[in-house]
Amino acid sequence: MKTISRRLRNYGLRYDDLFDPYYDVDVKEALNRLPREVVDARTQRLKRAMDLSMKHEYLPENLQAMQTPFRSYLQDMLALVKKERAEREALGALPLYQRTIP
Repeated sequence: MKTISRRLRNYGLRYDDLFDPYYDVDVKEALNRLPREVVDARTQRLKRAMDLSMKHEYLPENLQAMQTPFRSYLQDMLALVKKERAEREALGALPLYQRTIP
């Protein structure tokens, strides 16, 4: 766990940033339900991490100390989306969103 935390801090990411909305439609739906500023912050962290990775650099030490890699912003909404999907399937209702992977 400490290794994951260190690697996420090196690039300024949070653990929830690693979930891929193109792979899991529930993640995509959960991201759509989050406030715009939370999604924008996620996008900025991902862009910064890609930029640092391409330059073969890490975030400066003073910024790494301020990072909170395991502070969740997506898990509660993701659990709600999965619960709603399971409930709709149990009732035999049609899904609210298409469950296809591109």
